[in-house]
Amino acid sequence: MKILLLGKNGQVGWELQRALAPLGELVAWDRTLADLADPLALAARVEEIKPQIIVNAAAYTAVDKAESEAETAFAVNASSPARLAEEAARLGAWLVHYSTDYVFDGSRTGAYREADGANPLSVYGRSKWQGEEGIRAAGCRHLIFRTSWVFGARGGNFLKTMLRLAAEREQLRVVADQMGAPTGAELLADVTAHCLRDALHPGGEELSGTYHLTANGAVSWHGYARYVVERAWAAGLLLRCRPEDIVPISTAEYPLPAPRPANSCLDTSRLQERFGLALPDWRMGVDRVLDEILL
Repeated sequence: MKILLLGKNGQVGWELQRALAPLGELVAWDRTLADLADPLALAARVEEIKPQIIVNAAAYTAVDKAESEAETAFAVNASSPARLAEEAARLGAWLVHYSTDYVFDGSRTGAYREADGANPLSVYGRSKWQGEEGIRAAGCRHLIFRTSWVFGARGGNFLKTMLRLAAEREQLRVVADQMGAPTGAELLADVTAHCLRDALHPGGEELSGTYHLTANGAVSWHGYARYVVERAWAAGLLLRCRPEDIVPISTAEYPLPAPRPANSCLDTSRLQERFGLALPDWRMGVDRVLDEILL
């Protein structure tokens, strides 16, 4: 079994190298070996490898920058996944791809289900939605995992930014009217490996489809930041900002080029039921990464 992993040095890709290794021969590429901004060249390289599984953990994730770099965002997030799906269909391979809560507009009350209508607000969200549609249209066996608020010990993310800013400033102002589930890269990688094992069993092609994959629970960015700083203080980290000095603000008070969904909560019941999983609360993953960073 040959597994091709794209985006090996990203937050999720780094964890996937560990989680996928027991499943077969792992070929892991970074952007120097697989440029998703060049879909035609990418497809040719995949043809050379002839994998049985393609795991695409690479993406254009600069949400605000995408507003002014739409062509690149769509090449990486839409055109290349579609070409990967076409290659997977031709090779009879499985394709794993990661999408986002940004395919929704966030206006719904309650958690989004997979079948809810997409209405992305940003270039990033539209590019990710088009990538999903390209994969489904290609007809390959696939697992599309929509996730949200990804963090890990490696790479840049909100958790690590809050720790850095709390060490530099006496007060932080953090948006409190956007809700979601912080989801660890380690959890994404481990669930991916579990789902692939099931999918590779006889009859596993029936599991092909789109799934929501996040940690359980929900919190605002403000609540998330406060939790991180509280844990850091409890661990003895010297910070200038105390948890009570993190000020809740509205989205309108912190304007950004790309609009964000106010509700990023995703219903994961389909994934848990079909693959026999119990997803942990978001705090568990945050605690694990904080322990790794702070100890």
